[in-house]
Amino acid sequence: MRNWHRIRLGDILTESKVESTSPNNESRIRVLLNARGVIKRPVKKETKGATKYFTRKKGQFIYGKQNIHKGAFGIVPNELDDFESTSDLPAFDVDECCLPLWIDYYFKQGGFYLSLVNIARGAATKRVQPKELLELKIPLPSIKEQEEIIVHFQSIKINNTALKLETSYQESLLKKLHQRILQEATEGKLTADWRQNNPNIEPASELLVRIHIDKEQLFKEKKIKKQIPLPPINSEEKTFELPENWEWCRLGNYTLFERGKFSIRPRNDPSCFGGNYPFIQIGSLNSEGSIVTSYNQTLNDKGLAASKMFEKGTIMVAIVGGTIGNLGVLGENMCFPDSMVGVRPKQFTCQDYILLLLQHYQPLVRELSYQMAGQPNIKLPTLNNLICALPPILEQKEIVTKVEKLLAICDQLETQVTNNKTHAEQLMQAVLKEAFQQKCNSPERVGTDA
Repeated sequence: MRNWHRIRLGDILTESKVESTSPNNESRIRVLLNARGVIKRPVKKETKGATKYFTRKKGQFIYGKQNIHKGAFGIVPNELDDFESTSDLPAFDVDECCLPLWIDYYFKQGGFYLSLVNIARGAATKRVQPKELLELKIPLPSIKEQEEIIVHFQSIKINNTALKLETSYQESLLKKLHQRILQEATEGKLTADWRQNNPNIEPASELLVRIHIDKEQLFKEKKIKKQIPLPPINSEEKTFELPENWEWCRLGNYTLFERGKFSIRPRNDPSCFGGNYPFIQIGSLNSEGSIVTSYNQTLNDKGLAASKMFEKGTIMVAIVGGTIGNLGVLGENMCFPDSMVGVRPKQFTCQDYILLLLQHYQPLVRELSYQMAGQPNIKLPTLNNLICALPPILEQKEIVTKVEKLLAICDQLETQVTNNKTHAEQLMQAVLKEAFQQKCNSPERVGTDA
């Protein structure tokens, strides 16, 4: 880096304090986090005359006092010339010896802006004031070299953006492939050859009869409530031709949903917690239906009496909130609240196939949810009424085996795509850092040796 100098930001930045004479609610600036730049702020209701606004000009460096260490900084773009911000978003004219983008790139390189938390001051809310910011030192080459390096940065950025778009497209394709695998599995297409080699197996119709008898017995033993008959399936609901030995049914005909429980009020009553019984919340579930083995809370005897213990292997479904449709499988006996329903392991059913069905139904479950108290909900009858083309129990197990192999391949591909996205971002950071690597990357004050 020949002929590079280390200068104070205060030597090249001058704070602009031109107060707006006629503030306009539709001409406000917003600085995004994570170094994503400056945009027009959405129109908000304001109290007239309560706040001072300052006019910002294109090419000015602007930052958020409270969030600069989170990447809230950027250069005012041409289209936001003469827009406004408060003093919480101070803006600075840049001396002609420095290109505004040079400062922007320096703050981005190596995550430099993250270190600015060290100069933030304040008790409840830490802020970086202009006085502190202007004492920082940065390396500064000639204008010509700045231009050359910035052009190089921008070419890398274009390639990086294209790579990110491609990886995002690949991610969307993998999601579609995942759903396609589940779709073909639940329609019997993955096991067509298997059926030809295994023609003499018990049909699903006999399986449903045994399950019905089992539920009647559980009712007589007062272990479950009386089952309400589900509506018959009409011809319009039968969307494809059933494979041999399969049977149309509703999901509630095959399985049994049981709502979680925690009837203590208030829910955070400390007298119920701290015992030997694991208690999980809806956050333990995910879209994949992973096995749940960890927990942050336990119930004592009082808490258990107000809850319900579900055995290991129970499948859980989130029925409330933004994660509605998420799934999990208990890795040990645990309790959970009524924001989830459980499917306990049963003698005549295949838990792995039920989990596969619920993964397949996730988009539909979210679509069928309704709003209550400001958040999505799904009713148990809705889950019970989901239409299922049920294969024989032996074929269910074969389907699960095939799906697990195919989804494992999808997971490998997804890992590759994620790595590509990570490498793209690392490449951009490496290129930025390389240009400044001969200089110290931490915030420096006047008087610090270069």
